[in-house]
Amino acid sequence: MIDTSFDFRSDTPAGKDPDTFSPALRDCHQLLWSKPLPGGAPFDLESIGGPPFYLRHRSDALGEFVLSSDAVVPTFRYLPEIWDHVPGGEREEFLQIGYTIGGMMVFPANQIDRKWTMNQARGMHPEIRDRFDLTVECIRRHYVGESSPLSDVLARYADFFALFDDFAGYTEFFLLQDMTSEDASAVRFCTPFEDFNGSPVPTLDAYSGYRERAIAFLQARNRRIAAYAQSGLAATQRPGSA
Repeated sequence: MIDTSFDFRSDTPAGKDPDTFSPALRDCHQLLWSKPLPGGAPFDLESIGGPPFYLRHRSDALGEFVLSSDAVVPTFRYLPEIWDHVPGGEREEFLQIGYTIGGMMVFPANQIDRKWTMNQARGMHPEIRDRFDLTVECIRRHYVGESSPLSDVLARYADFFALFDDFAGYTEFFLLQDMTSEDASAVRFCTPFEDFNGSPVPTLDAYSGYRERAIAFLQARNRRIAAYAQSGLAATQRPGSA
């Protein structure tokens, strides 16, 4: 039902972004995240159309949410001082697993007050630079009322994050448990965490460790998604749902 080894670049037109132009990715997101929220309300997603592909939930009970995909684990391939030193086979391994479903998330896509969306903010903020572990730490802090570099954008989309009740609910819904402690009280980082005081871009010396930990997370999440698709997905889908 869900092929966790599928590389979403493979069904994306040349030169286009899989997040907005892969029909297989759109279908996987719709299938995986159309399920009851922690409070029990159904969160069914429909495809708005495209490409570009967006998903929407609309109901009297919850309101309307428009979501877009985001590949969440950066390889930093745009930095030659790092990428030029990575062996070719290791480059492709990292890129390939990053474009499987384990490396994909959905975030609210509607722009509010002409300010950054979640995808834009986490990609552009100098203290985040697309790092998913740092993004998840910001989300954790949002749920417990602590500040972070993404506080403003998380507050703009507070109604979306409220759907999941708390950080544990959010991580369980999106199958992110392999990035947190067992009780969801802490985030597991891919480099030593300096409370957002250090550069989010790993040094060349630290890159190998960052890459290994990032790949380990992606592999673990893919296994978790595969297990959910095999045993849990059928139980959450109701007749007529995606």
